[in-house]
Amino acid sequence: MRTDSPSDVLPSRDHLPATWRDVPVLDVVIPVFNEEKDLGPCVLRLHDHLTRTFPYPFRITVADNASTDRTPRVAAELADSVREVRHVRIDQKGRGRALRAVWSASDAPVLAYMDVDLSTDLNALLPLVAPLISGHSDLAIGSRLARSSRVVRGPKREFISRAYNLILRGSLHARFSDAQCGFKAIRGDVARVLLPLVEDTGWFFDTEMLVLAERAGLRIHEVPVDWVDDPDSTVHLVRTATDDLKGVWRVGRALAVGALPLDRLARPFGDDPRDRQLTGVPGGLARQLVGFCVVGALSTLFYLLLYSGFRTFTGSQAANALALLVSAVANTAANRRLTFGVRGRDRAVRHQAQGLVVFGIGLALTSGSLAALGAASGDPAHSTELAVLVAANLAATVLRFLLLRSWVFADRRETSSEATAPAPAPTYDITHAHDVQNPTYDLQNPTYDLQNPTCDMTAPHDPRNAR
Repeated sequence: MRTDSPSDVLPSRDHLPATWRDVPVLDVVIPVFNEEKDLGPCVLRLHDHLTRTFPYPFRITVADNASTDRTPRVAAELADSVREVRHVRIDQKGRGRALRAVWSASDAPVLAYMDVDLSTDLNALLPLVAPLISGHSDLAIGSRLARSSRVVRGPKREFISRAYNLILRGSLHARFSDAQCGFKAIRGDVARVLLPLVEDTGWFFDTEMLVLAERAGLRIHEVPVDWVDDPDSTVHLVRTATDDLKGVWRVGRALAVGALPLDRLARPFGDDPRDRQLTGVPGGLARQLVGFCVVGALSTLFYLLLYSGFRTFTGSQAANALALLVSAVANTAANRRLTFGVRGRDRAVRHQAQGLVVFGIGLALTSGSLAALGAASGDPAHSTELAVLVAANLAATVLRFLLLRSWVFADRRETSSEATAPAPAPTYDITHAHDVQNPTYDLQNPTYDLQNPTCDMTAPHDPRNAR
């Protein structure tokens, strides 16, 4: 299991200052592939809308996704004529690959993307990014499936969209309503930590990003949108659906075995300064207490059922020991996963061994109670035995929680230099060579440097420097 020190997790969200002028606050990425016809009108319409309605500096980045028509030339002309427009060339296809490349290089604190067909009403753009600017949320998505959304599209696409989101809810327990709407935004600090964990480079990129963010406890804001479907869309539905199902299986398996270091995406509880001044209170105490109580209640019922079953063919002491042993193993496993958030197989045997020590203490308390009851009444009724066991278990429960928190799972909060080392961010080789083995990104503007996070993306485009 991987743990992270406080310096490796995300800081508290802050409201961007109203005087922010150093770099564009919003970078809207438009990934395109062979869109020479629609690209110009789309960018100009978006630029006009942002100029009229957006109160912060902005940038529009055209991510040319290995187009083979006149799209690169159209994008370069737009970058030359409109100051807020930039053009990035990526030599391999894949919407996820394009978004990862541009978002990873952008210096804007809020990153967004939308499809080139502008199917979404642009009036939803400011509500989409406002919660990210204010510090309220980490990601934001447009939803075509919200009750107040107004959508115009054919029954085939409507069925596929709703079926896909039902699959996500059933298999990955996703709570967001629309995974594939081409209208999303993310805070830059979140993107720098989250994107290295996202493997997909195609259409499943959105879903994987949202699932990981949600599992890590990040806040996802949803905006109802007005959507008019593009009848000329070039998306291959069958191939995309197949790739998405493969992605669902891959992400579900990774989450099940705890292979993803989601702890690094944790945020402090609350952004109120008073929350940061609290000392001596272990983090997550309230959540752990709730989880422990739920697991404890279910374990107690399981224990009593086992005791009643074992009691039919053995004595009370043996029935108690067997029932407590079986329920203790289940209780430790459930608390490990649900209460203390420990995933994967690392130290699972050690945790179970320590849990058996805690079981021994509970056995001593409950067995002692049964022995005292037998000495006092000789042959007590079964209902009396159950009542005594419930009371003894309540006392043992308090001690069990303290031992689990301070001893069994205390190592979850320990850190080491190996455990806290952040995963390296993906790098992209900027060369002129077109090598299939070494994907390249030919940038129209030489001031872009995807290897160097300090790249200047605000310098005007000079067509004389175009490669």
